[in-house]
Amino acid sequence: MRNGFRRVNCIFHFVGGLLQILGLILLFPLIPVLIYWGQKGDGWLSAAAFALSAAVSFFLGFFLRLKFKPQTIDTTGSMLICALGWLLASAMGALPFVIALGSNCLDAYFEAMSGFTTTGITVLSGLDEMPASILFWRALTQWLGGVGILSFFLLIISQGGGAHHMFGAESHKISSGRPAPGLFNTLRILWAIYAAFTALATLILVIEKMPVFDAVCHALTTLSTGGFSPHDSSIGFYRLTNHPNYRLIEYTLAFFMVLGGINFLVHYRVLTRDFRALWDNIEIRYWWRLLAAFTALIVLEQLYRTGAFSALFARGRAVRLSDFEQAFRDSIFQIVSILTTTGFATRDIGSDYFGAMSKQLFLVMMVVGGCVGSTSGGFKVLRVAILNRLMFRELFKIRTSDRASAALVIDKRPVAHDEIHRVAALFFTWMVLVLLGGAITALLSNQGPLQSISGMFSAVGNIGPCYISAADMINIHPVVKITYILGMLAGRLEILPVLLLFSAKAWR
Repeated sequence: MRNGFRRVNCIFHFVGGLLQILGLILLFPLIPVLIYWGQKGDGWLSAAAFALSAAVSFFLGFFLRLKFKPQTIDTTGSMLICALGWLLASAMGALPFVIALGSNCLDAYFEAMSGFTTTGITVLSGLDEMPASILFWRALTQWLGGVGILSFFLLIISQGGGAHHMFGAESHKISSGRPAPGLFNTLRILWAIYAAFTALATLILVIEKMPVFDAVCHALTTLSTGGFSPHDSSIGFYRLTNHPNYRLIEYTLAFFMVLGGINFLVHYRVLTRDFRALWDNIEIRYWWRLLAAFTALIVLEQLYRTGAFSALFARGRAVRLSDFEQAFRDSIFQIVSILTTTGFATRDIGSDYFGAMSKQLFLVMMVVGGCVGSTSGGFKVLRVAILNRLMFRELFKIRTSDRASAALVIDKRPVAHDEIHRVAALFFTWMVLVLLGGAITALLSNQGPLQSISGMFSAVGNIGPCYISAADMINIHPVVKITYILGMLAGRLEILPVLLLFSAKAWR
């Protein structure tokens, strides 16, 4: 490779390793193919779809590793590997949709990108009649993307001496605490917690009489805060079909979504009996307060809209506990689903079931997202806390003196100026992307202002549900779909690695 682009060698070499591993993972859906052979379309076509996709991914990766030679990588190179790896992984992950379902290439790529970035926006319909292998693959893409598909492949790049760069390049962490010394010990612990929570969620859902296949798929997409469901009506399917335990199922999923939205370092500390982790840092305190505040406001609005609240003060009207329980359950489920950017739904959030205030608060939640170090998307609670503290610091300086020393302190430690600038830059870029995507949606569709802006909020925040109906999303303009694909990738990688792809200097 010419001297001008010397990073290309190491980038494509390591991306080749990722594709080889992905090729092996693409064989996993052959298990449900064999189990459900002859049911809902699973058979030779779906088996061939995954076998061929696995072969293409593996041998393309083999060619890239053979053609390009490894070198030591730096942070810029790691970011480029993240961005390019996600683009190519989504391309390989889209092949089963094209071969088995006959989807067009854009829709298939959209679905795969939505899966790997754990966004959860879907352009597929007829999920209830779809082959089990395809539904399992959709769920598996989100589970892999949940804790970072590239962190799963760190072993591949360890020879390049850049594993520590990769760990921070995929998703910038303000707090870089680790549960154990050594990068691979940290990853081993995080993956063990992630897998254990997934298995526990599956077991509880099966006990609640959810079909085993549904339980596996929902567990995979709940802990990853992804939100792909094997049913068109999402979690509302169990209420609509009068499942005897649909209430328990909704509470169970809400609980595990909360686990997915919390920093996994907190889980490690709690599992090692350090229960102070549930309250001893600013982010987790903000997280509980946000959950409580959003829940109180939206539950009160729902009680008022359904008449349950006024029944308390009306003579001759019986107050039914079920009215309160339903309002609470519907509200808390959607709040947790959106704040953790999971995207499950018991009801359409764009319908008249939720009031105007709730819909506005849902947009705020789409911005906030979950905690740093979690599987959630969004801007992250810790960054919101930093911006909030920054505002109060500026007010303090105005009240006292411009020369007053007022360092920004988070958890008794000063935040570096470079970090403050980075948070501000990310927020600005985040808002620009949302407004640009909203404008493109409004220009190329018949969606109103709220629907248009919510679509890009959903994409950049890796959330899933928005105020555009599922049918409209499937048929939306191709340019809008491409915009959302870029938004999903930018949101998952926190923008900077995606911007580097378009910088010629970054490749040199």
